[in-house]
Amino acid sequence: MTTFDALGLSPKILKALEKTSLKTPTPIQAQAIPHIMQGKDLMGLAQTGTGKTAAFGLPLLHRLLDIGHPPGPKNVRALILVPTRELATQIKDNFLTFTQGTAVKVVMVVGGASVNKQAQSLVKGADVLVATPGRLIDLLERGDVSLEKCGYLVLDEADHMLDMGFIHSLRRIAKHIPLRRQTLMFSATMPKDITEIAETYLRDPVKVQVAPPGKPAEKVTQGVHFIPNGDKAKLLEDYLKKHPDEQALVFCRTKHGSDKLAKVLAQWGFRVGAIHGNRSQNQRDRILTEFKAGQVNVLVATDVAARGIDIPTVRHVYNYDMPNVPENYVHRIGRTARAGAEGSSISFCAPAEMGELQAIEKLLKKPLPVIGGAPWAADVVAAAPRPGQNRGQRPQGGGRQGQKLTANPAKPKAPRPQGKPQGARPQGARPQGRPQGGAQTPRRNPGRSG
Repeated sequence: MTTFDALGLSPKILKALEKTSLKTPTPIQAQAIPHIMQGKDLMGLAQTGTGKTAAFGLPLLHRLLDIGHPPGPKNVRALILVPTRELATQIKDNFLTFTQGTAVKVVMVVGGASVNKQAQSLVKGADVLVATPGRLIDLLERGDVSLEKCGYLVLDEADHMLDMGFIHSLRRIAKHIPLRRQTLMFSATMPKDITEIAETYLRDPVKVQVAPPGKPAEKVTQGVHFIPNGDKAKLLEDYLKKHPDEQALVFCRTKHGSDKLAKVLAQWGFRVGAIHGNRSQNQRDRILTEFKAGQVNVLVATDVAARGIDIPTVRHVYNYDMPNVPENYVHRIGRTARAGAEGSSISFCAPAEMGELQAIEKLLKKPLPVIGGAPWAADVVAAAPRPGQNRGQRPQGGGRQGQKLTANPAKPKAPRPQGKPQGARPQGARPQGRPQGGAQTPRRNPGRSG
């Protein structure tokens, strides 16, 4: 069996590892670390929860320890780019653990926090900078950081960066980094665009793959429950009550849908929190801290949380809304069964989501086991409202679509005044908000981090 000691890591790093739960290298670590220590570019393919952070972090720190002098004002030696704040925080925390007892300085810059404080933290430079693309570009444009002496570039969760529209940001940032550098790219899936990025930014890379791209964690029990959209909340309540003492992560498609569902669950007595891109960094950090501490038992989130939440106690993942990007399914359910533990994932599929389900099953190359309901007939799917057409509504007193999701029955609306055509409004008047329902596809803002 391979050990960290046998990989030739610095004694200082080995000493720091003694204080962690890392005892023996995972497959991705055992295969990637020797190549990275030799200075080779690397393309790593591994599912979530397999230890990718240590796979690039430990050998990177080993190389930085050999330098022996500070980086210089505003200079950065190693840049780690990630798509979300949560993943940045997770990597920063791991690096701080790995660097205990060393002079290596680790800095994190992400959106949603004070840019002036982050600029101040870079005044004396950093050995390792963990950043989301949008905030890093802000600091580059302000002249608060320099990448001219950056010798290492790590792209973590590269496929998710593409999903979030960060390819243009990556091109802008890469122009500031010397061509003579070591580049490492890690991803859980391998779409065509990732191959093109690897060919653009990596030089003769070594490819390390410990699981087929798109393959979910082996110890996750998966299933699909066919259910009308308006009945999903009640079904989720039933599932949550079956495991009252176990933590669950619930994924919604939109920020508004996440907040609405969390409010309903709270009214039903669950200890629940919600995180998404509209929450400030302090709010997201507080809710995640409460979730880790067990003060919150149910966390409702958008896909912003699908990468970067590493909480071993999560036992259940519920796809309340099916993901509209099939690769995100793999990352969602990878939030459970971490580090060899077991977990379960249940997807709620409404008629309008059959297309999303089929795309997921195509990615997995197998059907999801049916644990409730029956696949929707073609005529039902054809008649189902599409996003923006009141999906997520519930009829009063029944189990069919039509009534707004709420913990208490809504009062009937007053009749529309006669005299004007339905839908007409006075000139200059503002529209009356969005359609009801939680199925709108969130707008992407290329170049800015969530």
